[in-house]
Amino acid sequence: MAQAAVDLGGRGFSFGGKTLLSGRDPDAAARRAADAAPLSEGTLFLCPSPLFGHGLSRLLARIEASAGCALLCVEAEDELRALSREKIPHEIASRELFRLTDCVGAEELCAFVRREWGARAFRRVEVARLNGGWQLHRELYEGMAQALRREIALDWGNALTMAALGRGYAKNALRNLARAAGGPSLKALSFGSCPTLVLGAGPSMDGALDALAARFGESLRDPELRPFRIVCADTCLPALKARGLRPDLAVVLESQFWNVGDFVGLSGWDVPVAADLSALPRTAEVLSGGARFFFTRWAPLRLFDRLKAQDFLPPEMPALGSVGLSALAIALALCDGPVFVSGLDFSFGIDLSHARSSPRHLAVLRQWNRFSGIALARSAFSDGVFPLEPEQPGANLRSTGAMRGYRELFDREFGSHERLSGFSPSDERALRALASGAPRIRATIPAPRPNGDDLRLFARAELDALDRLRAEISAEGASGLAEPLSECDYLWAHFPDAPRRAADLAGLCASRCDAAASFFRRVLAEIGPFAALWERLGAGP
Repeated sequence: MAQAAVDLGGRGFSFGGKTLLSGRDPDAAARRAADAAPLSEGTLFLCPSPLFGHGLSRLLARIEASAGCALLCVEAEDELRALSREKIPHEIASRELFRLTDCVGAEELCAFVRREWGARAFRRVEVARLNGGWQLHRELYEGMAQALRREIALDWGNALTMAALGRGYAKNALRNLARAAGGPSLKALSFGSCPTLVLGAGPSMDGALDALAARFGESLRDPELRPFRIVCADTCLPALKARGLRPDLAVVLESQFWNVGDFVGLSGWDVPVAADLSALPRTAEVLSGGARFFFTRWAPLRLFDRLKAQDFLPPEMPALGSVGLSALAIALALCDGPVFVSGLDFSFGIDLSHARSSPRHLAVLRQWNRFSGIALARSAFSDGVFPLEPEQPGANLRSTGAMRGYRELFDREFGSHERLSGFSPSDERALRALASGAPRIRATIPAPRPNGDDLRLFARAELDALDRLRAEISAEGASGLAEPLSECDYLWAHFPDAPRRAADLAGLCASRCDAAASFFRRVLAEIGPFAALWERLGAGP
């Protein structure tokens, strides 16, 4: 329902019973607010309810004099948005660093910023309140600012992860590609309507498994007799092995070698694996139940588009950054029935951070001696750790910023999913639901897909592309590098200064500055190792 807007003598302005612009020189007040707005390099200013545009010109002048800044105006009221589009001068609205949007949803607004300026364009968000319009939807505008801050923090966190691990992701993907393209597909696996339990390695897994053992007895240990399916994170495997409990599927995500420690003592165990294409190849080979691959788009690589066009890519899953969350996403994709989750705690206790017999718990026990107990004092009271409000009396739980981020991601991705529930040992409804499924008939693994020759031809074409790129970069005064570099983006996507957009890459290629020369030298250094991987793939088995 529209609310009447009132012009107070041509200078002030009220709407919905609130005075949004003072009748005494509102432009001067807006200019003072623009001058007081904290400004530093890489700032995105969020201006809620710009109304007539008072103060925007002053703020834009400051923004344009600082590197990497921009101004985003948002109006949640339809009537006031139409007013702003009409009244804000064209000289302001047409500026390159100015945007006025009607996006009011948090995800929609973050997508708008990414589309207009690209990822990692900003380092911080400041709210510029140039009039009283922000009071109409105070919580909504504050929520927008917080969502943008989280998105920026996530982008920069992902960039740091890419800088550290991106090269390894790409190399592991090429090493796994032949098995993924020629082996059984995760798409062919289905749990039907059978209930499924997803396990992470948090402390709550112990209570859940104790309750299930009391309810189902020996049938819990045998997947053929168990009336529900179990999908677990790889870090759960030693704890499940210690209980003699074989899961139906273990999910592997980690790309680094230290993850092999989670598989000590598990060689030859008949457990099927769902492995990310970027996971360390060795981890998918330890267990003998067969590997089915999926892939997460860790960067927007053109290589993925070429692989997908040739049907070489396994099924895509959302990039969640957590093996527990990935296990949950896979379980929801594999079954149509109810899904229960335990052990994804996003917190830890002072004396127990993971389930008993999990790799982390065993490491704590190995370090236990007469001079130090098993209390996790160093972890529990280190910087960045904060206490949680206990859900149960006597609980003394801690969390970190990273855990809180995963919790927020869980809520955002799965919080409203109608088939998903948390599992509590005292939840009789959940126990009845898990008992309602049918025992499993063990399925045979389908034969590999016959595309080995095509994959070898693809690998040789990629090797030729690397040879051409090497020649182009090495040629004195070479031009037109943007397209071949874009085609081979997996070589440099992990660089900290990697171009974010096609226009940025084109500008870098057109430049002959020191930064461009450094970029080209580093790309050349990457070609050799990746060429060796393509050669091996092109040679076949």
